[in-house]
Amino acid sequence: MLEAVLVDDEIKALQSLSWELTNFSDEIHVSASFTNPFEALQYLEKNTPDCLFLDIEMPTMDGFQFIQKLSNKNFPVVITTAYNQYAIKALKNEAIDYLLKPIDTDDLKDTIVKIKKFNSRNFTAEKLEKILLNFNSSSINKKITLNTDGKLIFLESDEILYAESDGNYSTIFLTDGHKIVLTKKLKEVNALLPDDSFFRIHNSYIINLNKIKEFLKTDGYVVLKSNHKIPVSRQKKSDFLDLL
Repeated sequence: MLEAVLVDDEIKALQSLSWELTNFSDEIHVSASFTNPFEALQYLEKNTPDCLFLDIEMPTMDGFQFIQKLSNKNFPVVITTAYNQYAIKALKNEAIDYLLKPIDTDDLKDTIVKIKKFNSRNFTAEKLEKILLNFNSSSINKKITLNTDGKLIFLESDEILYAESDGNYSTIFLTDGHKIVLTKKLKEVNALLPDDSFFRIHNSYIINLNKIKEFLKTDGYVVLKSNHKIPVSRQKKSDFLDLL
């Protein structure tokens, strides 16, 4: 049975939708409903439903703002509204469907089918991801695993030149000239890289020790085999020299 969360500032609309969904007692169950979107966000930070039915026109926060504030987006969102001009925007905001009030029973049936398909695909993807991660962690030739843009990338240490910080993001520079942007701070990236091959040489840089070509002591730079010049911070210089 699908567990649903409802968010609508109008109590009558909330009751009406809950009643409609109750007719699908063997399909869907309303686990929580909210007229206050802020309370709904707090609930969804700790709970992951099978689907979310979300109103657009709310005075304190509209539905699209609500979606942007969601920290957990591992469930399908269905937009509910009395206004049909939001259809395209709803789809652009990653909603899987769009229901006009008053909600038609046949439309609701179609929406539930879409919810099931979405969750089935999502479950398969998560299961496969766990299998891949477990296989890689138990492998003799363990690879570096990067999670970005909805995909897992498995790399050999030798494929990475260096990593550079950009605030809350980091960029991995590869030997083949490609770059991988991660929504991780450099500290988090450093934890993914093996200590015997990588060193955080600067607050903004991690280098592959096997890719060093030169160390310019006076200038305080290392030159990689790719000819990239990476600064060495004063705080890291002593530890770096010990490694060399």
